[in-house]
Amino acid sequence: MITIYTALLYLIQPLIWLRLWLCGRKSPTYRKRWAERYGFCAGKVKPDGILLHSVSVGETLAAIPLVRALRHRYPDLPIVVTTMTPTGSERASSAFGKDVHHVYLPYDLPRAMNRFFDTVRPRLVIIMETELWPNMITQLHERKIPLVIANARLSERSAKGYQKIGKFMKRLLQRITLIAAQNAEDGKRFISLGLKSSHLAVTGSLKFDISVTPELAARAITLRRQWAPRRPVWIATSTHEGEESIILDAHRKLLARFHNLLLILVPRHPERFETVRALTQKNSFSYILRSSGEIPSGSTEVVIGDTMGELMLLYGIADLAFVGGSLVECGGHNPLEPAAHAIPVLMGPHTFNFKDICARLQRADGLITVMDADSLDKEIGNLLTDEDYRLYYGRHAVDVLHQNQGALQRLLHLLEPHLPQRNH
Repeated sequence: MITIYTALLYLIQPLIWLRLWLCGRKSPTYRKRWAERYGFCAGKVKPDGILLHSVSVGETLAAIPLVRALRHRYPDLPIVVTTMTPTGSERASSAFGKDVHHVYLPYDLPRAMNRFFDTVRPRLVIIMETELWPNMITQLHERKIPLVIANARLSERSAKGYQKIGKFMKRLLQRITLIAAQNAEDGKRFISLGLKSSHLAVTGSLKFDISVTPELAARAITLRRQWAPRRPVWIATSTHEGEESIILDAHRKLLARFHNLLLILVPRHPERFETVRALTQKNSFSYILRSSGEIPSGSTEVVIGDTMGELMLLYGIADLAFVGGSLVECGGHNPLEPAAHAIPVLMGPHTFNFKDICARLQRADGLITVMDADSLDKEIGNLLTDEDYRLYYGRHAVDVLHQNQGALQRLLHLLEPHLPQRNH
């Protein structure tokens, strides 16, 4: 099976190059650092430490508290963070700076992986969520390097897909040192595919282990005073194609009642910043770009968040938040980041990427579901009109966050046997 998989992976390499080149038309970063994608990273990493892989932005954000805790606990141990996408790369660089080394994880080709592991020589490999690369797992097993899947999740749909290659999956899973699942349901699915129960731990979701630092809170207060000292502010983040027109339509309706309302609009992908700017202009809104450094004037109706690594700061200046990828069928993005600021969270109906988290928020009155521009206009209008209602939803959202924290400490405890003894 692995031979067929590897052969197919080699065959599609020209298509992968073509895709990278085409993506590079909108985002030039896709055309850079191709050598890293084949394991050439000498001089860019420090060996004999921890390797942590987070495929893209969401996983990188969830990994931030873990990486910081590992840096604090094992200050002498180098950490290499790998991603697969330029946006994940940019997020890793902005989050960790020079504290960690960052390169792309190579494609799952035997020679590329071999070259990569010969250079990095990790003591421990941590993969965020569920990235199961057969050649990578096989090489780690052969090299006797422990592999931990952290914050692991496995949907019912994915589990059914894996069942079709049951024997292959069972052999693969039994080569993994530990799977730290987000919840018991995910854990049962891994067991049903062949994971030994002794190699499973249910830790909860690392996504709950975020907090607003005093420094971030102070920066947010300062920015709010500069931007909107006497104006209501709402934010729409991680938006995808098809959502911005709905959001701008709702904002136009809201401006008829709340004349000084300010919208902060943050597209999910940097390559769409210009598209969203043009759409905002076409709809005749007065706007500025966050990257310009300008302060919104009294007539500014929209601020387009076209910078990287500022999402938590921008949530901190808003009165309520809509989280995107949820009005279109993308599965939604992380609702816990606005919840950390104790503001109401609104999402569309498509939240399957955060099914468990959204269910918890919904049960506790910490999440409001909207379906279109009209319901978005209605719910935001209610929240802006009634301060008690707004505080109620914001308080319940942050309560859910606090009640479910602790996954980070549980995971760190599980990692200890695979790392050097600490000097307490």
